[in-house]
Amino acid sequence: MTKEDKTFQQLLDLTGRVALVTGAGQGVGAATARMLAELGAAVAVNDFYLERAKETVNAIEAAGGRAYAVAADVTAWAAVTAMVAEIERELGTVDILVNNAGNAGATHDALEPPPPFWESTPDDWDRWTAVNLTGVMVATRAVVGGMVERGRGRVITVISEAGRQGEAGLVVYSAAKAGAAGFTRAIAKATAPFGVTANCVALGAVRTPAIEAALAVEKVAAKIVRAYPVGRVGEPSDAAAVISFLASDAAEWITAQTYPVNGGFSVAL
Repeated sequence: MTKEDKTFQQLLDLTGRVALVTGAGQGVGAATARMLAELGAAVAVNDFYLERAKETVNAIEAAGGRAYAVAADVTAWAAVTAMVAEIERELGTVDILVNNAGNAGATHDALEPPPPFWESTPDDWDRWTAVNLTGVMVATRAVVGGMVERGRGRVITVISEAGRQGEAGLVVYSAAKAGAAGFTRAIAKATAPFGVTANCVALGAVRTPAIEAALAVEKVAAKIVRAYPVGRVGEPSDAAAVISFLASDAAEWITAQTYPVNGGFSVAL
């Protein structure tokens, strides 16, 4: 059966595929892991904290899916290499990589403006670029060679509107996410002849623990919601749906792209 003979539902079917989702213990990562499992993939659920990863695995298994929890620091070469070897033993070779692990590094009060970049330190740069950029490179490096050898693969990197447009209060984070986007585009060009696609999903404010904390402050919540023409922040499932599409055969002719998933934030600027 050729692609043209398949229904859209068949093109979305991920049965027989193995997906690795980093930072999947909560939020967008957890929602993505669950959705990929619903589409038939066996999902390796990575998180820095094993207990968080296990919670996502439990939810997947309760719904009838197959998943495996694995803890690793995605910025550490040795840890990621060992993680991928463990996944291959338990589930098989990785067909889909979702680079979701990330951190804005914001520690300031939601009602106060963030400190300016010129007050940042080298440690700030190292900490924020580690997971947001280095982690993307390390995880991709660990699996993309196998994808090239097998002639098929999907790499989806989660960035943010800060990475696309820059955010005055998050200069280092913006730079790291922009770097992750550039890295993903370059990987897309390098691997396209071998059946591998690589794309980014640029998120606006999505309901995660950090956003929930901001929304708890009425003044901040009103400001956030006003920034989105649809009148609400995103849900993790909003992001997971686009990521899952890009992981499927339906998106095999899409590569080196960045998809804004932001409730119209781009046009509201």
